[in-house]
Amino acid sequence: MFMDGGRRILERETLKPQNLGQTLGRFGQYFRKYWFSVTLAMVLIVVNTWSQVVSPEIIGQAVDCYLFPTSADACWIAPISTNITQAEQLAGLGQIALLLVALYLGGAVLAGLSFYLMRWAGQRVLVRMRQDLFNHMQRLSIGYYARSEAGDVMSRVTNDTDTIQLVFNFALMQVISGALLIVWIVVKMLQTNVTYALISLAVVPIMVVATVYFSGQARKAFRRARVELGTVNADLQESIAGAREAQAFNREEATIAQFERSNEANRAANVRAAAFTSALSPVLEALGYVALAVVVLVGGIAVLRNEPLMGGSAITLGVVFAFVGYSQRFSQPIQQIATLWTNVQSAVAGGERIFGLLDESVEITDKPGATDMPQIQGQVEFDHVSAEYVKGEPVLKDVSFSVQPGQTIAIVGPTGAGKTTIINLLPRFYDVTGGAVRIDGQDVRDVTVPSLRRQIGLVLQDTFLFSDTVMNNIRYGRPEATDEEVIVAARMVEADSFIERLPNGYQTILGERGSGLSQGQRQLIAIARAALKSPRILILDEATSSVDTRTERLIQKAFEKLLEGRTSFVIAHRLSTIRNADLVLLLRDGQIIERGTHQELLALEGAYYDLYMSQFRAEEELPLSANGQSSAHLEPNRS
Repeated sequence: MFMDGGRRILERETLKPQNLGQTLGRFGQYFRKYWFSVTLAMVLIVVNTWSQVVSPEIIGQAVDCYLFPTSADACWIAPISTNITQAEQLAGLGQIALLLVALYLGGAVLAGLSFYLMRWAGQRVLVRMRQDLFNHMQRLSIGYYARSEAGDVMSRVTNDTDTIQLVFNFALMQVISGALLIVWIVVKMLQTNVTYALISLAVVPIMVVATVYFSGQARKAFRRARVELGTVNADLQESIAGAREAQAFNREEATIAQFERSNEANRAANVRAAAFTSALSPVLEALGYVALAVVVLVGGIAVLRNEPLMGGSAITLGVVFAFVGYSQRFSQPIQQIATLWTNVQSAVAGGERIFGLLDESVEITDKPGATDMPQIQGQVEFDHVSAEYVKGEPVLKDVSFSVQPGQTIAIVGPTGAGKTTIINLLPRFYDVTGGAVRIDGQDVRDVTVPSLRRQIGLVLQDTFLFSDTVMNNIRYGRPEATDEEVIVAARMVEADSFIERLPNGYQTILGERGSGLSQGQRQLIAIARAALKSPRILILDEATSSVDTRTERLIQKAFEKLLEGRTSFVIAHRLSTIRNADLVLLLRDGQIIERGTHQELLALEGAYYDLYMSQFRAEEELPLSANGQSSAHLEPNRS
């Protein structure tokens, strides 16, 4: 939380060139399944837009045909003579009024239907998108989550999809309708009087330039805002998870300061985006008034002079009224698009982040032709294995060892030696970069991942429990297990004694990550989970590091039953979990520097002996030398 690495990653993402067309194209792929609803919505939009385009012309007809009749040729509604009676004028105006009302009401109904259809399709697209995101997240390798902040990933699934939902619900239809209206009005104006239309549209290039500039800047700002919001969520998630550590080390003020910086960066990005967006609307509104003034001035002069404009067709008062209506309708969608473009830009930025997550490569996949892993017998071989998390920075270097079925292997060494990497390679959380890991003579990369992991049990140092019942937490690795089988597994690891004392026993619902239980109790439930799975290979990563001596002894007794006939890999700093191992591997800097049994390594009096003397010996009540005799002579001052 107090490191800048994550922020630098976010900045690189923000500055990375984006492809608007590609993003929109991928949205289109999601809508393809609902093409009928989208097509029908588009048809309704076209008809509704037509009703808006034709209404100014009808008003112009009312002026030229009924209020100030000029020529029968100008009237397509009711071609009449210029000698129209007052009764005919009133009747004609009444018909036009009814026609306009029908157009407006029909347009409103069509608009409502089109919005409903588009929202219907949009909601289904969002469901598919969220599901695709979640499915992809389940397939992403452990390495991705080690590199990424949980809060930022959550922001993509929640906040970014919510932004897209706002556009699908309203803004997208308004933008499409407005764009179509603009194009149609331009065509209609050109059809009516080319010269008058070109003069009336003289400010359009300025509008386009202003729109492109301000919307482009807003898009960059909103993309940055989405990234900064992800940072805020990441900091918030981390501060909640690390609340105890922050209080224990008096880091509350530093945590608050860090969140203030993230929050301020988010605010600044949103203010910048709002500044460009708010500037665009008044600029376009002012240009719209300029365009309206040009229409009235030029048209009024032409009508008063009764002369065509620069060799064009004559302009009547009805044409002027129609162009006034066109100009007003032309400015309205531009302003509307400019306003709603904020949401569209934000949605595009959110879409880019969502598709960026979907494009994250799944590093661990089944190779073509991979077969299911047969029933594991337990023979394991590391054949000149090398591994690295960051290219060019090896974590394991040419590691080789062989394990027979049923053996227990203890892995010891300082922090960063590569102990956890070894056990991560067995279930293929990561793949080797050199050599091979084989189980029963079969390369783990040649079998399907589910069939491999199904036969491997894992108990980690950092136990994760779900907000569910104790029963379901133990049953997690084997959902089909009966309640009786769950209870038997809990009894095997001596977990039933404390479970039965819980308010509702096995049906007690645990808090987040098992809150309310001690670390040792959480560890026992995790071990019971592994016992119920009955794996052929068992991996224990510091499995007893957080329990007291009495609990550890109970667990060790359970392990004697659990490990019987199974191959097990144990990472531990306690002597009690490794001294009876069939093979002890001492790692340093990614290499095995010593191997053998506990007694054999003590006899060497090398690196393992030094580790034993400094760390393990105090755990024994009667320390033993390499030959099994009392080792009190190794420390003369100790009785």
